[in-house]
Amino acid sequence: MEPKDIEYFDQLLKGMLDDILRQGEETLEDMTDSGEVYADPADRATAESDRAFTLRLRDRERRLIKKIQEAQQRIEDGSYGVCEDCGEDISVPRLKARPVTTLCIKCKSKREDEEHQRGD
Repeated sequence: MEPKDIEYFDQLLKGMLDDILRQGEETLEDMTDSGEVYADPADRATAESDRAFTLRLRDRERRLIKKIQEAQQRIEDGSYGVCEDCGEDISVPRLKARPVTTLCIKCKSKREDEEHQRGD
């Protein structure tokens, strides 16, 4: 991979991380500032459902943070963009679609096929 590509993905990952952290802080502020009392049980249920959905999203983002940090570490150690299964380069379009990926499309498809056969 060319140095300009590495720089592009490094900046992309940093931006993703910054966005996730900012959204997490906003969610925390929104949840602590919201002391609303609902007279109608349906309104309360809707608010609780929305809150639970937001927390699920933030949990997914928490796991993504770890993957972003691992990708940044791979950039630092020079292994970013190399498939962990076959050792081939991961295509730039694949990395643009999923910057934290560790598998080329061929190996990812193979794993998905194996998971499908096992019923996972």
